Amino acid sequence: MTEIKTKTKRFLTVGSLLRPQDLLNYKTEIENRDDIQYPFYNDFEGYKETETNAVKDVIAEQVNRDFPEITDGEFSKSLWHLDFVWGLNGVRRYIADNGYFFLDHDDHNHFETRKDIGIEITDHLHGHHHAFIDHFVRLKENAPVDAHLKQCIPSPSHIYGELSMKDDIIGGKVYASETEFKQDLIQAYKDFLDEFVAAGGKIIQFDDCLWELFADDNPNSPFSGKEINREEILNSAQIFIDINNEVIAYGHDLGLKVYTHNCRGNYSSRNMGAGSYSQIADLFLEKQNYDRFYLEWDDERAGDLSALSAFKNKPEVEVVVGLLSSKKNTLEDEEKIKAQLEEASKYIPKDKLYLSHQCGFASCDGGNELTVAEQWAKIEQGQKIAFDFWQE
Repeated sequence: MTEIKTKTKRFLTVGSLLRPQDLLNYKTEIENRDDIQYPFYNDFEGYKETETNAVKDVIAEQVNRDFPEITDGEFSKSLWHLDFVWGLNGVRRYIADNGYFFLDHDDHNHFETRKDIGIEITDHLHGHHHAFIDHFVRLKENAPVDAHLKQCIPSPSHIYGELSMKDDIIGGKVYASETEFKQDLIQAYKDFLDEFVAAGGKIIQFDDCLWELFADDNPNSPFSGKEINREEILNSAQIFIDINNEVIAYGHDLGLKVYTHNCRGNYSSRNMGAGSYSQIADLFLEKQNYDRFYLEWDDERAGDLSALSAFKNKPEVEVVVGLLSSKKNTLEDEEKIKAQLEEASKYIPKDKLYLSHQCGFASCDGGNELTVAEQWAKIEQGQKIAFDFWQE
């Protein structure tokens, strides 16, 4: 039998992978309790050891499968973004009255997520001594010496946007103004990056789900509608961009590569909304100074690939097109994906172009609606498609 060569640097993973059941048992207990605080290791006997063993296994799996970059599968996280917030000084988590509201599979009814998403600011934020540094050190200790290691955290603008929209964050007992909150949040990210670099970190990825709030063709956007002031929208978007660029520049000064990943929500194989890249390309693609963009492009919500022309004056930027879906348990039409890659290469040079799934397989610990075996089969197909297309 002829071996199909699939080792390729052109297929990448966003970061998260499906957790094993013994780890999920602990995560389910965490989800339903708000009398405990992050990182929860002292609250459950055997939890830290179970997580560490699972991380060791998923690192070995990625190495055996020739991943160009290695993560810890995001196995330490309950949710893709809030664990990082929970780990900042001055934050208390609690179970809220409701979760986030995603679109169900019928694209009409709401699907409510887990409810342990409440955030209370109890003191001024800072990012020193964050548990994510310990998680990165664990990744580093269990990966090959020459492996390229990636740490994923939420973008500063996403956290700024989500928390500043809450009624009790601004004007609460700690922050009287958005400006004060923004300054402390940015500094907390700089604190974290200082310690990440000191621990040997070289690649940081900022994940972000809020760009599409500013897209006119997002029916779920609070900024959509004829009565909305377009200038006001652009001003708000520029604040997001400026926050990210300040932290990106700080990371670059520290010698980091700074990536971003954008999607429209990924929870239990469901999405949060729409919004095409063409509507926001002049803002979030053109104006943000990331080294690499992971972009969700697995269905019609993203619009056509011509939005990639926003990178025409950024020749050093790498673009990862998420044409594959981590939400479905079925494999892709390989010829269709190759045709889309060919189209993308009209806008991005092939040597700066990569392929991925639109998002991770488990942005939150419960994961998407597929099995671990189906996850690896989809990854193997992605590697094959990428090798066939790039021949490297």
